[in-house]
Amino acid sequence: MSPHKQFLEGIGLRLLAAFLMTAMSAAVHGVAKTVPLGQIMFWRSAVAIIPICLYMVWLREFPKGLKTKHPRLHVTRSVFGAFSMAMSFVSLAYLPVANAQALAYLAPVLVLPLAAIMLKERLTIAVLVAISLGFLGIVLLLWEAFESPGDNAIIGVAAGLAYAITMAFVRVHTKTMALTESSSCIAFYFAVVAATIGLMTLPFGWVVLSWTVFGWLALAGLIGGIGHIVANEAVARAPVSALAPFDFTGLIWALGFDLVLFSTVPGPIGYLGVFTITSAAFIVTFVATRSKESGT
Repeated sequence: MSPHKQFLEGIGLRLLAAFLMTAMSAAVHGVAKTVPLGQIMFWRSAVAIIPICLYMVWLREFPKGLKTKHPRLHVTRSVFGAFSMAMSFVSLAYLPVANAQALAYLAPVLVLPLAAIMLKERLTIAVLVAISLGFLGIVLLLWEAFESPGDNAIIGVAAGLAYAITMAFVRVHTKTMALTESSSCIAFYFAVVAATIGLMTLPFGWVVLSWTVFGWLALAGLIGGIGHIVANEAVARAPVSALAPFDFTGLIWALGFDLVLFSTVPGPIGYLGVFTITSAAFIVTFVATRSKESGT
């Protein structure tokens, strides 16, 4: 296969991954107000183990690929990742998918000041502008949330912000783990730990699931696991820096799911906040891409 064709396949797979992960968020959004948080976490994570294991079998990494010399790193990453997942699901319970998706885009923006502290990386003027835009977007989403307090949107914004902050730490932590651990191994142990944490909430009251609700939860797990696999295959075909801008197509899908499935759209201020945060994340991605191309 020619490098050009491989590159185009990588872009196609990245676009598919963006759709799948946004679809997973929409599935969670559909049940988040009727199913306890721990129960959603369990089914989302437990079902995801199936495609992850099948993927490892396809790569001939199973079970040898599960061996690790750094179990503590997996525990730390997985616990923080599970908390991040929980905050994401809370955000989806109280916000439209597009608003929650926009708050998720804060993660790569927040990675930069965190990387400057933990990894001693340099912050450029463009990055500082992006960080400022990101926080302006937060203010706009909070403004809209305060205008409709009856919907508890403020809880969704707070949870989305907690998700972004935690995910920023997880990404920096995962970057160090990737030197010795495969992405499949990291994904497997995260799914196991997150499912276990979700299962531990069983004594606090789970609900009896209808077949429809169970179908949404199972779909979220399968889509989440497959989305991870598709993202890996995209990276195998094209540079991460070239693929990153295509992640933002998730916002288009999010707006579409809100309209078609839930008949909801953000208000004018909410739209402005969504696109301000997305612009900040796009600037960060563009700066990272240019830096890699120039070798700096």
